[in-house]
Amino acid sequence: MSDRIAQLREEYETEGLRRDMLHPDPIRQFEVWFDAALAAGVPQPNSMVVATADADGRPAARAVLLKGFDERGFVFYTNLESQKGRDISANPRAGLCLVWLQLHRQVRIEGDVRLVAEQEADAYFASRPYGAQIAAAVSPQSRPIAGREQLEAAYTALEQAHPEPPVPRPPTWVGFRVIPDRIEFWQGRRHRLHDRFHYRRDRAAWMIERLAP
Repeated sequence: MSDRIAQLREEYETEGLRRDMLHPDPIRQFEVWFDAALAAGVPQPNSMVVATADADGRPAARAVLLKGFDERGFVFYTNLESQKGRDISANPRAGLCLVWLQLHRQVRIEGDVRLVAEQEADAYFASRPYGAQIAAAVSPQSRPIAGREQLEAAYTALEQAHPEPPVPRPPTWVGFRVIPDRIEFWQGRRHRLHDRFHYRRDRAAWMIERLAP
């Protein structure tokens, strides 16, 4: 196994990233890179890893979808009673990581986590496909279940109760907004001499530092 992994080598032949290429606002810089990922046809460019830790500091990470970003932060949705929901309730900070391999780019985001407004969660839930609304409503996310038949039976029952959309948003299905205080932009370079720039919030301003690869 290790021999096969050792053969997975790739040089990152890119023009790199310079300080004068960066927008002073990391949210705007993220938008530039996100739009570039869209234009390049990167599959699911909004997929990201969310890292949390519970009250004892035990870490956990999983892939989710970024569902919005603006000057307020980065939003994803989940079940409040899922593992990540419970972790955030106990320890309201999170790390996000988006990787766009085709562009040899990575963005890391860290910050406090807050619930989005209920009206915002309602509006997004209503925009989801009908089947996804039902699935979100019936799944006891992260909890042990007897088998898939349990999920399918609950799905069918709710489908019969609500044969047409909209399905009411469950109170435990919520949105989380990560309010960043640190954002890092990583650009792969040849010989692993990568370019890394780190934005750090200092009161109302953002400080930018180059980090060693």
